[in-house]
Amino acid sequence: MSGGEGITVDVILPMEKAGSERVRRAAVARKLGISPSRIKDVRLVKESIDSRQKKILFQLRLLVGVDSPLPPERLPSRDYPSVRPGSPVALIVGFGPAGMFAALRCLELGMKPVVLERGKDVSSRRFDLAPILRRGTVMEDSNYCFGEGGAGTFSDGKLFTRATKRGPVREVYEIFVAHGAPREILTDAHPHIGSNLLPNVVKAIRESILRAGGEIHFNARVEHLLRSADGRRIRGVACADGREFAADSVLLATGHSARDVYRMMLAERLALEQKSFAVGVRIEHPQAFVDARQYHLNPEQRRPEQLPAARYSVTTTIQDRGVHSFCMCPGGFIVPAATENDEVVVNGMSLARRDSPFANAGFVVSVHTEDTEPFCREHGVLAGVAYQKALETASCRAGGGMQKAPAQKVEDFLKGRVSSSLLPTSYHPGIVSHPLHELLPEGIVWRMREGLRQFDRKWRGFAGADAQLIGCETRTSSPVRIPRDPATLEHPGLEGLYPCGEGAGYAGGIVSAALDGRRCAEAMAQQATR
Repeated sequence: MSGGEGITVDVILPMEKAGSERVRRAAVARKLGISPSRIKDVRLVKESIDSRQKKILFQLRLLVGVDSPLPPERLPSRDYPSVRPGSPVALIVGFGPAGMFAALRCLELGMKPVVLERGKDVSSRRFDLAPILRRGTVMEDSNYCFGEGGAGTFSDGKLFTRATKRGPVREVYEIFVAHGAPREILTDAHPHIGSNLLPNVVKAIRESILRAGGEIHFNARVEHLLRSADGRRIRGVACADGREFAADSVLLATGHSARDVYRMMLAERLALEQKSFAVGVRIEHPQAFVDARQYHLNPEQRRPEQLPAARYSVTTTIQDRGVHSFCMCPGGFIVPAATENDEVVVNGMSLARRDSPFANAGFVVSVHTEDTEPFCREHGVLAGVAYQKALETASCRAGGGMQKAPAQKVEDFLKGRVSSSLLPTSYHPGIVSHPLHELLPEGIVWRMREGLRQFDRKWRGFAGADAQLIGCETRTSSPVRIPRDPATLEHPGLEGLYPCGEGAGYAGGIVSAALDGRRCAEAMAQQATR
């Protein structure tokens, strides 16, 4: 047996001992059936927590050097090839995860990325969040959804994904680490960066693109597509301020809240498709309650320091509709995610330490295309967008303005009564008692009620006196898909246009959007060499 490049060994250790290097080495030696003296090096590859039983265990995947040390660890790099004169231009509309990672991949493939972002840079964008929180005023092109880094920048930076077949997930993590994200995201089973750290990571990615010769233009909201004389091929875009940018390939990565882009597509006579999505509320509990349930603690017992703030995931199916938690934020906050001033939309975020006394998650029900039929006559393929907007404006009216959100204790929601008082909340603009069972569509309400009862039977207290609902959570994903050719990834109605990421209906989170951005960049590079 030789160390070589190292041997991968999986071990399970009790929580109290899992952090000890000596204990890890001894466990590896036992697993391999060799003397501990032969273990020269141990490096953590992946770590997860098994809290299903009262004895909490850490599951560790370790890279082990036997008889010789491991080779030096390859550190992630943020060096990208400089753009050469005459390089093909890739125009990228939107600077969220899909747009950022598409731009970086373009540099690797010898293309010059030119990025157009409707919002502001991440530092300026932070100042535009204050009016939302303090006065309930939404800056409509710079808010929790729009601006450098996209919606994920100020909503936790959760990186866990099941999209492992879509591309190199590890490379996405490494790029984040190279730009300042904590190295732990490479080893945590459920990695996240945190809304306090992610803005600097986004800024560093921007600096890498600019240093290599790419361009990034802020306050550049695209209003029109420029075409060839025969109308079959894209030639660039026109912005609201009159600027025009020319390119033979345009990547459209505008996110699921850029509804004006869908309207622009229809005005350009480009096909769109309806797709399923989900709507509901945010459910909020004390984090101590979630910790006690997940880690088998007594109510007065504090969470051991070795353990992170506990998370959960619940899901069921009720009459052909999924009912599930979404974007769970342990130790987090509920934030206002509206993009216009006549709506209230809630989302969740956490800081890196996840030390808020609250836990929240989206609690949502699937919406299929047939559920939006009442909106089809007037809105056609944008019926799902109209369905979302109707809930958001109703939430605004119910809250009374200034981004105050309607809320209801879970026990009152189940019994169909107005809450005479409300629980403390992390939602900064404030909450107003309102019967959410009257605000939400009937098909959503009765499924939510049945889901809450089911989850409470499995997890006593989930729908108890300490649980509260805050509405509405409507931006779980895009209700629209922008079609693209499965081989070329171009829109079938316009050569050179590449729909990408969450807004186009091909991703569902930071990592899957980043992977889709990389994939579309590769398709653009192939087209540039044809």
